[in-house]
Amino acid sequence: MRTMPEKLEVLVDGGKATPGPPLGPALGPMGVNVIQVVNAINEKTKAFMGMKVPVTLIVDPKTKEFEIKVGTPPTSALILKELGVEKGSGSAKATKVGNLTVEQVQKVAGMKKDSMLAKDKKARFKEVVGTCVSMGVTVDGKDPKQVLQEIEKGGYAGLF
Repeated sequence: MRTMPEKLEVLVDGGKATPGPPLGPALGPMGVNVIQVVNAINEKTKAFMGMKVPVTLIVDPKTKEFEIKVGTPPTSALILKELGVEKGSGSAKATKVGNLTVEQVQKVAGMKKDSMLAKDKKARFKEVVGTCVSMGVTVDGKDPKQVLQEIEKGGYAGLF
């Protein structure tokens, strides 16, 4: 009889998972080396320091081998991290909370590459700029809607 792999889905602090809750108590009964799993999770999530990261752990109960799949924080969380602010604007039209450079937009789009529906660099870039609209974040010193219009007219072509 084949045993089914056990699956555990948790939200961890990027690069700072610990053997305490929620991981330790959930991993203990699975019979895996908790420290080894925690270290592997931290290695895979260190790019998301200071953010909550969804992690899926798949454990084979027979061999005790495990696989870690790291999700990506929401685009808005990545934008806030780039800006170094706690939250977006409560009133996006009136209050701006920060400005993303074109390089920062590209960085966020790159981090979200595997989880975005957008198929190419240009579409991912536009998706991040679109998120800026509702957060009260300017892009390249301009209103993000203006940046989207410029992209449609062929602007920023050197980026994609």
